[in-house]
Amino acid sequence: MQEAPAPANGYFADHIENLCRSFRHWSGRELIAPVDGMELAEALYRHAAVVLSHNTAADPLFNYANLAGQELFEMSWETVITTPSRHSAEPVERTERARLMEAVTSRGFIDDYRGVRVSASGKRFLIEQATVWNVIDADGDLIGQAATFDHWISL
Repeated sequence: MQEAPAPANGYFADHIENLCRSFRHWSGRELIAPVDGMELAEALYRHAAVVLSHNTAADPLFNYANLAGQELFEMSWETVITTPSRHSAEPVERTERARLMEAVTSRGFIDDYRGVRVSASGKRFLIEQATVWNVIDADGDLIGQAATFDHWISL
């Protein structure tokens, strides 16, 4: 099993580089401002805004969640990377989530998304002003999708 982001694995710097490059490519903005004394990957892992990503499997699995994401969704790193991303939505929200993912796939990203999500323990919350984008590698190949947000309301 993949170890959690830490100094020994560079906080997954290669994956974070793909997240940040892709975010800039689609939105024209930076995912995170430079942080003095911290490498980008560590800064993103410790960032106050939630950042999540999943792979391109038929039933995509999360492959990254920063500490804010792990806390909000009430999942350890080990749980995050073995969880299908569709489980972040209640069953009634999954159809809407699927439409969202299709829109992101065709357009590259969407901004100002809102929707109800659920934590591992069943706590519901409304995310607002989320950005969801396609993650591409240095060759421009699709390797997943990611989301970031810092506005949510417990329900």
